[in-house]
Amino acid sequence: MAHMVESAIEQTFTAFEDQDYMMAEDVIKGDRTVNDMERAIESRCLSLILRQQPVASDLRQVSTALKVVTDLERIGDHASDIAELILRIKSEHAYHIVKHLPVMAASANGMVHDAIEAFIDQDLDAAMEIIERDDEVDTLFNQVKDDVIHLLQSSPDQADQGIDLLMVAKYLERIGDHAVNVCEWTQFSKTGALKNVRIM
Repeated sequence: MAHMVESAIEQTFTAFEDQDYMMAEDVIKGDRTVNDMERAIESRCLSLILRQQPVASDLRQVSTALKVVTDLERIGDHASDIAELILRIKSEHAYHIVKHLPVMAASANGMVHDAIEAFIDQDLDAAMEIIERDDEVDTLFNQVKDDVIHLLQSSPDQADQGIDLLMVAKYLERIGDHAVNVCEWTQFSKTGALKNVRIM
């Protein structure tokens, strides 16, 4: 499931840059599979809790899995949301009109990849480093907003496209937040301590 979600983000921005609308449609269709996997994993975790009544670290592992799959599913949802916007925008130059958007996409994509690896490896140091990187995505989001304001001022006829591109950036910011959640759940799994997981 984790690698399907990661692949969905990569495909989304490949589709955006290359104007590959069939790939964007594939991302949207693939989101249904991710949703089905989330339900299957949740069912298995709940069954484990009911039948085996795990305690201490075992219970943390199962609880973490329940939470992580929710964040992964929402990342998949946001990738699908962006794919839908790509189909609506359908512009040859849209990906590069807002200059900070490709940088933000790469940063959010990197956070998801590294968060998944940190979770699989149970790597606390990597998880902490990824949490710190969320500030970079937030800064890039503000820069994208400035880019869009400039676009609207210089090219009022591109207002609809500018708003859609701002929505793409908003979904990327949320993807970064969910990657942080995965890292915080990784910390919880290892230590039992839970800080500020963002629910959205």
